[in-house]
Amino acid sequence: MKVDIFTDGSARGNPGPGGYGIVMISGKHRKELAQGYKHTTNNRMELLAVIIALEQLKLSNMDVTIHTDSKYVCEAVEKKWVFGWQAKGFKNKKNPDLWRKFLVLYKLHNINFKWIKGHAGHIENERCDQLATQAADGGNLLIDTEYENQSLQGLI
Repeated sequence: MKVDIFTDGSARGNPGPGGYGIVMISGKHRKELAQGYKHTTNNRMELLAVIIALEQLKLSNMDVTIHTDSKYVCEAVEKKWVFGWQAKGFKNKKNPDLWRKFLVLYKLHNINFKWIKGHAGHIENERCDQLATQAADGGNLLIDTEYENQSLQGLI
């Protein structure tokens, strides 16, 4: 089974209030997801969007294409940097909590990343941006506990 996942993240102030937006398409099925956080970063929301989308998949070994405007996420995986970070225990790397979650999910599927230029009129990317910014500006904001804990410990 094949699924296309479109993701975007947003942070107002970076760090500041943030959110993610996701559009998932498989055949005639479409699902949209979004959530906002009180205090986070753009890169965390970009990566969290990918994680949340992968968590939605009910089957293993799916052919997944993740379309993102995040070079941070796309290049970390496609250029295999994240695997080196993992081998070194994510020493001096940001967002190790999210990268660890991602890597568990990554092993379950056949995943390819495609970078999309942001704010360039791509319909699904624009929709994800809209979902992410609305979530960041919304009233139902969650706490990005790991980010706030790392901030307090001076790790980021």
